Amino acid sequence: MAVGAILLGGGRGERLSGPDPKAFASLKGRTLLERAVTAAESCSRVEGFVVVAPEGWEARARTVVGPRPGLVQVVAGGGTRQDSVRRGLDALPEAFDVVICHDVARPIASPTLFEAVLEGLAGVDGAVPSVPLADTVKRVEEGLVAETLHRDGLVTVQTPQAFRRAALVEAHRAAEADGFAGTDDAALLERAGFRVAVVPGDPANIKITRPEDLPVASALVRG
Repeated sequence: MAVGAILLGGGRGERLSGPDPKAFASLKGRTLLERAVTAAESCSRVEGFVVVAPEGWEARARTVVGPRPGLVQVVAGGGTRQDSVRRGLDALPEAFDVVICHDVARPIASPTLFEAVLEGLAGVDGAVPSVPLADTVKRVEEGLVAETLHRDGLVTVQTPQAFRRAALVEAHRAAEADGFAGTDDAALLERAGFRVAVVPGDPANIKITRPEDLPVASALVRG
């Protein structure tokens, strides 16, 4: 398998309330983008990667990433995450037949997690890291509890997520044709009938969304 990665940092990060887009927020002196690139590069099976930056911030992203052997291209993101993935796929050479999609907003994902989702691809079309739910989950309607859901079989999923390129491309084409929007790429594959496996995720692999997430991530960063 030739493995390429798409590092998704095209969001503006309005909820983070910083002066710059989220990809350029600092975590212990390094931007989220730089940390995500380092994580992808640290996985020996990743041979190349595309960075998806906020539109208009491509030059800044190139400066942050710097000259790296694995960097294929920096491209502008689209209006949605789904659009950004498609642009990243268009920029990633077809020689890469396995694609890892990773959110820059998860800057402390370990290289081990990249390896795990690649191993999880054996015999399936996609693999995602998952963490079992610890809290009680309730469905709410109009401010009132409508139902308490059983946690058995329920997980939260993270990135990086690994896919066979042909399946990822077909799933995105089908979603675009039908006007379907998913919250992650695995949802598009599931909808298109492809098989997606789960591998153990990492509770420390948090997503940076709000200002209070940064000090938590800082405490989790080792070294």
